[in-house]
Amino acid sequence: MTFIDRRAAAFALVAALSAAPAAARETSFDIDSLAGRSSLAGAYLAGRVAGAQRDVDAAAAFFRAALKADPRNPQLLERAFLLSLAEGGEGEAMRLAERVVAADPTNRVAQLALAVRALKTGSYGSARSALERGARGPLADLSVALLSGWSWVGSNQPQRAFAALDKLQGADFFGAFRDYHAALIADLTGRKEEAEKRFAAALAGDGAALRVALAAASFRARNGDAAGALKALDDFEKNGPRHPLAREMREMIAQGRAPERVASNAQEGVAEVLYGIGGALARQGGEDLATVYLQLALYVQPEHPMALVTLADLYDQLNQYEDAIAVYERVPASSPLKRNADIQSAIDLDRLDKTDEAKARLAKLIAAAPDDQEALVALGNIERGREQFKEAAETYTKAINLISAAKTAEPAAAAPAAAAPQADGAPRPYVVKSRDSLWTLARDHLGDPKRWPELAAFNRANGVRIPRSGALAPGQTIVLPAPAQATAAATPATEPAAAPAAAEPAVANRADWSLYYVRGIAYERSKEWAKSEADLKKALSLVPDQPLVLNYLGYSWIDQGIHLDEGMKMIQRAVELRPDDGYIVDSLGWAHFKLGQFDDAVRELERAVELRPQDPVMNDHLGDAYWKVGRRLEAGFQWSHARDLNPEPEDLKKIEAKLKDGLPETPPTSAADAQEKKGGG
Repeated sequence: MTFIDRRAAAFALVAALSAAPAAARETSFDIDSLAGRSSLAGAYLAGRVAGAQRDVDAAAAFFRAALKADPRNPQLLERAFLLSLAEGGEGEAMRLAERVVAADPTNRVAQLALAVRALKTGSYGSARSALERGARGPLADLSVALLSGWSWVGSNQPQRAFAALDKLQGADFFGAFRDYHAALIADLTGRKEEAEKRFAAALAGDGAALRVALAAASFRARNGDAAGALKALDDFEKNGPRHPLAREMREMIAQGRAPERVASNAQEGVAEVLYGIGGALARQGGEDLATVYLQLALYVQPEHPMALVTLADLYDQLNQYEDAIAVYERVPASSPLKRNADIQSAIDLDRLDKTDEAKARLAKLIAAAPDDQEALVALGNIERGREQFKEAAETYTKAINLISAAKTAEPAAAAPAAAAPQADGAPRPYVVKSRDSLWTLARDHLGDPKRWPELAAFNRANGVRIPRSGALAPGQTIVLPAPAQATAAATPATEPAAAPAAAEPAVANRADWSLYYVRGIAYERSKEWAKSEADLKKALSLVPDQPLVLNYLGYSWIDQGIHLDEGMKMIQRAVELRPDDGYIVDSLGWAHFKLGQFDDAVRELERAVELRPQDPVMNDHLGDAYWKVGRRLEAGFQWSHARDLNPEPEDLKKIEAKLKDGLPETPPTSAADAQEKKGGG
């Protein structure tokens, strides 16, 4: 949460309800100091507001202050404990946990926290006792079994560890956790045959899980089975992007170096349990409890790279960018994940309006590795978002040049099968099943499992959050493209297809469309239309039915009065592909307006405003259309509404002028106008 947001959420309430008005004059905002000076009611209400806004630090401070004012209140005690744990204040959280279990010995989260503290310090018997006292349920059963298993490892009784794990019963995914941790324990305790058997079971149950693949590859490589290690990594990469940790593992195997174990002692095994459950909860939408598990993992192993990145990604998901940056910065410099963490930190700095700092961070990363396309694209996106369009175009050009250089060195690939569906049609929702992965969905819906990157990009373009690992969670809703119309003589996806006409790989070409699209936007906004048009056409040649490109190119043509029929067809096709996208529907309505088709404009612009009622531009457009069809009173209402929706300063001046004098008469674009402009288009 930003400084201003926090003051609005916390200070406004507390200052009104407590004797702390002097805080308004403080040059630095100290949430703990403010909370300490608040009344019980003020602290409670401010804590509720901060909690609703996902400001965990402020909520924890205010609930602790409320608890100090009413120390016997069990609800305040539990809330203060949970928030202290979620903010990473383990010392205070453990003290509160002791008070919670004194009042309620069955409180499962408090007993879990105390058990983790005991495991960290090597008090394994005390840990097992705390785990057994907590109330039970599916998640508690999973946590107790896995943590008990690692406690027996710490007590040097591995057979009892296996017994604890093998008693675990429950949901299907429990088996994946059981087999994985049993394999780690067998590897750590020198039971090679048992470890191989358990790893085989874990891979069969969830070979798409990064940690399972890494642990199996590490075990096999250390025991002379380099081929088996690489197979575990190959199978993982069928289901998701090539992960930095998987690349590191491949390099170690190629160099003959022995990879480290995922868990080299009981404490690291405990951290792995807590990280694994926390990550699963985050993917399932259980953000609050996921934060608790991830913070406990970091309490045990503060530099666990995957736990750090997962927690930071979770903060990003919750728009808590300051917290995300703080956690990304904790990723060890030696970790392969550090570079990705630095890039994401820069993106978050820009979201916090610290754009100069964000760009400087990315520039430093690019200077250290000029071939880092991800950093270049992130910088270009920041420049474009800040309307630095010339700079953005130059940055995107560097990224595109990297693609071209990479393709020059690659052999030409086979073209996709003639009837393979394209990952660019109208999105349709799909609920992920337990055995689904990007690899299997690309195989089943795009005709080629190797096209999973397109499916991931398609989802991200449609607003679906796909983690960097590419892992999908059962029950998660993603989108699939509508199947392209196939000819009767379709070639099966498994048969070799004819070589493409272009020398570049066909699949890689399709994945490049977004870079040409964003550079085309940057060129267009820089008033370099010829370059923009070439890039937009290039993007469209790679993905012929990409609705964003169809909309942008089609509208640009109509706005300039050129290629009117073709431009209108493009926008209409974009609307067919994405009928609920208010921006694209607005483009269609405004295209009708530009062509003097005002009744059609009103129809489409009304629908656009229904889809995005808080957009000032769309409301302004609808006001103009109403004015043209003689609905002057409604036009004034729409302009007034647009004015109140915080439009851009230049737009605000035009809206206020229209409210005063009406819409000036301007001739619509005509076919004759278009004919004159075709030479310069």
